[in-house]
Amino acid sequence: MDYRELGSDVLRKANRLGASGAEVLVVEDESFSVLVRMRGVDTVKSAREKRLGLRVFVGQRSATTATSDFAATALDRLLADTVAMANATPEDPCGGLPDSGAFATDLPELDLWDAEAGALPIADRIALASRAEDAALGFDPRISNSEGSDYGHRDARVLFANSHGFSGEYRASSVSLSVTPVAKDEAGMQRDGWYSTQRRLSRLELPETVGRTAAQRTLRRLGARRVATQEVPVVFDPDMAASLLRSVCGAVSGSAIYRGASFLVGKLGQQVASVGLTVVDDGRLPGGLGSRPFDGEGLPTRRTVVIENGVLASYLLDTYTGRKLGLASTGNASRSLGQRPTVGPMNLYVQPGAESPEAIIRSVDRGLYVTEMIGFGVNLVNGDYSRGAVGIWIENGELAYPVEEITIAGNLKDMLWDIETIGNDLEWRSSVAAPTVKIGRMTVAGN
Repeated sequence: MDYRELGSDVLRKANRLGASGAEVLVVEDESFSVLVRMRGVDTVKSAREKRLGLRVFVGQRSATTATSDFAATALDRLLADTVAMANATPEDPCGGLPDSGAFATDLPELDLWDAEAGALPIADRIALASRAEDAALGFDPRISNSEGSDYGHRDARVLFANSHGFSGEYRASSVSLSVTPVAKDEAGMQRDGWYSTQRRLSRLELPETVGRTAAQRTLRRLGARRVATQEVPVVFDPDMAASLLRSVCGAVSGSAIYRGASFLVGKLGQQVASVGLTVVDDGRLPGGLGSRPFDGEGLPTRRTVVIENGVLASYLLDTYTGRKLGLASTGNASRSLGQRPTVGPMNLYVQPGAESPEAIIRSVDRGLYVTEMIGFGVNLVNGDYSRGAVGIWIENGELAYPVEEITIAGNLKDMLWDIETIGNDLEWRSSVAAPTVKIGRMTVAGN
């Protein structure tokens, strides 16, 4: 189907029905996943769908809808209903399409799509999951069970067009492989896992590597204990540092800022963190899991320095939140079909430092190395941070024994200032990434 022509037709009809502006988003999506458990195929799923999202403006009134029915009569009804809904909504002085001339004019090739992954035979996809689980189960006799190994593939085609004349299209794919083994000894059972996610199949970690890493992470949790409540340095492994970064991302989102729901309100241009911290969002990182040539409003994606040497340099904004704050969009509009744009990161990361993770651990006399966090105890309004945690206790600069049933607590305002060391081990396994991060002091609550 010629989605560009379809989009143009929908926009013309919206105009004839009285819309002063309109946007159309078409997504054709194909997905596949297989779960292998205990060396047998547990579940295989495959789906293909196409959907159309529509947003129309009547002055500064708007409405958003979506459909999976592309029949001409269904689209005509959708258009009429959406315009009627827009007429019934209250005016919003910050509503409306982005200004003309702000839209992306160059759509660079960002290495987002892989034909090889889509052409891989189903038997080979199953084999990848099986090889990962086999590697985990065969690593050590204490690996007694498995919650499964999952291989997944997604292929999407995206078209976005609006009544200001912008029309852009791109394809994107992703592949992922994960395994979650279970280990058992006289003290009990533990589970952990590992995963790899990439745009291209050729960049995915080998199944054997994923399986062995998952097994090692599971085994090191055997014999976990609690520790006494105390204040100590806390080292976040890369995945947990990325989780911490997601909280910071929420605090720099334009929607949180204009609503006054962030501890970073009014801090633009001020020192808010250790001078060693630089945070960047890059929507045009080649092969990035969050990369795209244009954002959810058709504006060009870009590289934005959010925190530079501890100074809050920029919020993340779409058009609406930018207007609320009197600022320009940073090209961070994220779009779901049937929903108005929201602010979201593209490829958000902490710029790596010079220290290896081993050196960071050696710098801690007594403290905690966090490998998993539980719950969502983060208050972005005042910065309070409290989450359940699992990890490894550090004694005299060495990983000593596993710990669980503990809580780590602090305040994000203090935690950002207390970042002492940033590792050199930045790796991309999602669109938000960070290297190992050491925070000088937090409360670890246990016994």
